[in-house]
Amino acid sequence: MAFDLAFIWAGLIAFAVLAYVVLDGFDLGVGILFPALKDSREKDLAMNSVAPVWDGNETWLVLGGGGLFAVFPLAYAVVMPALYAPIIAMLIGLIFRGVAFEYRWRTHRAQHFWDKAFFGGSVLAAFAQGVALGALVQGIEVENRAYAGGNWDWLTPFSILTGVAVVVGYALLGATWLMMKTEGAVNDHARRLAWPTGIATLGLIGAVSAITPFLDNEYLSRWFSGWTMAFTGIVPLLIAGCGWLLFTGLKSGHDTRPFLAALGMFVLSFAGIGISFYPNIVPPSLTIWEAAAPDSSLWFVLVGAAVLIPMILAYTAYAYWVFRGKIDPDEGYH
Repeated sequence: MAFDLAFIWAGLIAFAVLAYVVLDGFDLGVGILFPALKDSREKDLAMNSVAPVWDGNETWLVLGGGGLFAVFPLAYAVVMPALYAPIIAMLIGLIFRGVAFEYRWRTHRAQHFWDKAFFGGSVLAAFAQGVALGALVQGIEVENRAYAGGNWDWLTPFSILTGVAVVVGYALLGATWLMMKTEGAVNDHARRLAWPTGIATLGLIGAVSAITPFLDNEYLSRWFSGWTMAFTGIVPLLIAGCGWLLFTGLKSGHDTRPFLAALGMFVLSFAGIGISFYPNIVPPSLTIWEAAAPDSSLWFVLVGAAVLIPMILAYTAYAYWVFRGKIDPDEGYH
């Protein structure tokens, strides 16, 4: 039986990226919402809600980036020069955020500085991820198996739009996460924040979706011809359904449904991007088979992934199971 190793690895990397987005998205969202929280007690509670899982969530980013380097080296070699600036900005944001997470508990005098660093790092990381996504969607110029574009090709009105969309979307995930994990004043505050962020997220998804098919003729043909045209109607309807679940959950006082609905919006948006890209890994011209390493390398790394990925999934599931339920305001991260 023949295995399409490049296709299998494309699926694994896509899964790792999606896992990172949905898991790290809400704790970045908590940081984005930090200035909107009322006082130090609310901020402590919000940070405690992500303390047990935030660093584990970033494991998926390492897996996605490392997997791209190992199994699609040509794609890595093209994408990195094209997106150096947003990727470095993302890493700087994540570093500031991680340092702030630890240091704000070690000092009272400078706590306001680390609060700002936590917020700024979260916004910078989220915005840089969105800009990188927008730059990838709009296409990367490739000639002779190398990046052929300019230093500033990544910075366009569309990439700025996607950057803003990711920041707002993560803020929605953060608000709905706080609703699910807290009670009392923080829960009520998060519910109020979820309304405008939810409305803005749906509007930005609509704006990005309206522009995307006109960025490249290949996107246009995939969206409006052939069997993939069915998804052009189905995915927006499902996103609208998630929006309905989100707002009815907010209105009726549900704590879990809005978070699951927000996650559904992200998963469906990710699926829409995947449908637009496939079979390219670097649009508009570099396919997963052209970018893949030799089969011997793919088999070698797949054996390691077959052991590593179940372990990461088990650890992640265990961590969320142990720290399930609402946060006790009198106990937390120290």
